[in-house]
Amino acid sequence: MSRKKIKLAYITNDSARKTTYKKRSKGLLKKVREITTLCGIQAFAVINSPDFGSQAEVWPSLEDARRLLSEFKKLPLTKQNKNMVNQESFLEQSLAKATQQLRKLREENRQKELKEVMFESLSGKGILQSLNAMDLDEVDLLIKQNLADIDNRVRVLTKASRS
Repeated sequence: MSRKKIKLAYITNDSARKTTYKKRSKGLLKKVREITTLCGIQAFAVINSPDFGSQAEVWPSLEDARRLLSEFKKLPLTKQNKNMVNQESFLEQSLAKATQQLRKLREENRQKELKEVMFESLSGKGILQSLNAMDLDEVDLLIKQNLADIDNRVRVLTKASRS
């Protein structure tokens, strides 16, 4: 059974917010513990909330967290920053990826439109007269590509039938 999607917004009800905080922080610490066990890595978590307690919650222990943090700080900056992403660079990466996907989808749509024009013209509809020179060139290239593909396929099939 799937869970109901919750709206991510500040919980105004104090008791509901406190309950959610306890459950989610417990779940977060469980995830950190699991990933350290499953992947054999070292990790720590610090959850600090002045609203729900005077002390920060640290896993596995404050000493281990300090040791891991000092080990991390001893690494060269290039290694420290290798996989770090801030909000700005994350958004830039996401935007670049989305732009690339959009460009690819536009190209796919253009190819489908040209195929549709080609098939409509083959069926006798006088659609080619309404196209500009650039569109006609693209349809011409598509037709030539399809003819080359057909010739290659015929060659392969005749070669296979002779063997």
